[in-house]
Amino acid sequence: MSTTFDIVIIGGGNAGLSLASELSRLNVAKTVCIFEPAHKMKKELHWSLWTDGNQRQLLNNAVKGSWSQWQLVDHSRSVVRDSPSFDYTCLSSTKYLSLCESQLSEKIHIIPEAVESVRKTSSQYIIESGDQSFSANHVYDSRPPSVRPNGLLQHFLGVEVKIRTPMSDRQIATLMDFRVDQTRGLHFIYVLPFSSTHLLIESTMISQSLEPQNWYRNAIDRWLNEREIIVKSYLSEEVGVIPMDEVIPRNENIPTIGAASGALRRSSGYGFSYIQKQASCLAQQINQENYNVPEPISERIVLMDTIFNRVATEYPEIGPSLFMKLAEALNGEQFARFMLGKATTFDWVRVIAAMPKIPFLKQLFNV
Repeated sequence: MSTTFDIVIIGGGNAGLSLASELSRLNVAKTVCIFEPAHKMKKELHWSLWTDGNQRQLLNNAVKGSWSQWQLVDHSRSVVRDSPSFDYTCLSSTKYLSLCESQLSEKIHIIPEAVESVRKTSSQYIIESGDQSFSANHVYDSRPPSVRPNGLLQHFLGVEVKIRTPMSDRQIATLMDFRVDQTRGLHFIYVLPFSSTHLLIESTMISQSLEPQNWYRNAIDRWLNEREIIVKSYLSEEVGVIPMDEVIPRNENIPTIGAASGALRRSSGYGFSYIQKQASCLAQQINQENYNVPEPISERIVLMDTIFNRVATEYPEIGPSLFMKLAEALNGEQFARFMLGKATTFDWVRVIAAMPKIPFLKQLFNV
């Protein structure tokens, strides 16, 4: 195999393989190498998004569950939404990445090694991996970024379980259930019923510091016990940390894609749709000899999300109510558009009108 490529992608996760798959789909005449040390050992994760019918058909082999209704819940009410255009959909990460790999052209190679260093010369990049050196005209780094000190994080632990007694409302995905301990930060339970007896349950926190893993497990156990849900078997456990603040790339001299480029929505942590959009746009640009990485999320949305997060952290007592008010202000179609970054001006007006004015004005002038 050659050690010289047109394009090197560091990291074969969502962003890296999505870009490679798009390049293959467009039959871009470039040689591409992906460096991914965990290539054959990928752990199963759950990636969720709102999909229309066409997307679900394209992603069908990776879909683990799809729901026509979703809800947010607190101690006083539940807000249930549905949309004629969008379903809330959960993908199997391993199946999605396998789907991407199956679509790769013969011009794309995967090397199951880590990149140790990247050096830019006047004409190309030099990549060191193992005991070999590689060169490329262009490099894209999709490795997870760092977050600035005291940056806001969404962190969670989830369990996939089988339960003894079937659930009655398996058609509803619970995005946020705030009826849990709120003393350490914004905290909610996330529940996806894949069937009436097969659930994914996550304890999720939005704060600046992580909790011991048993803290999340105990929160899940309390939620189950309060609903008299008995676990028959534990299938898997998943942990994650999602930056909800400004991210710091590993090497500022290398263009970044995916989460490292800011493709995670700061107010929610959702990123799959934004990463897909970025990969598609970048592949089209490369096909036209434009190698600049497109911004995954507009500056307006980043600003609005930053203000929202600051209000939620500065006034933790109203944190859950902010999300409940947002859900109440929008119908299901509008809510899905909002989460996908496709909100209309009217959608934004409805959200802004529903928010408490004084806290937001204070944070607006502090941006």
